[in-house]
Amino acid sequence: MITVNLYYTGTNGNARKFAEEMESSGTADRIRAENGNLRYEYFFPMNDPETVLLIDSWRDQAAIDVHHASPMMGTIAALREKYDLRMKVERFVSDNAPQDESFIRK
Repeated sequence: MITVNLYYTGTNGNARKFAEEMESSGTADRIRAENGNLRYEYFFPMNDPETVLLIDSWRDQAAIDVHHASPMMGTIAALREKYDLRMKVERFVSDNAPQDESFIRK
């Protein structure tokens, strides 16, 4: 599994407006329905009202490549431009190592 954290930052609440439009337009749901998408969720940092975090997880690089080649990327790019957002990206690859269950409260 590959997880990409995308931090969208803008001004005047534009990052949140972007996330809201991604959801209300159905674009986020279409991405969630793509083959290989495991997670596509927006979060709002408590200490930064101008940033939105997107956690985006995929089965593998091939699924990400298909997503990046899809027409939806044009829609997303247009919305990023509309809201004048800047991005920071972190990428994580699952190592499938067992978790230390003694530290996880369920």
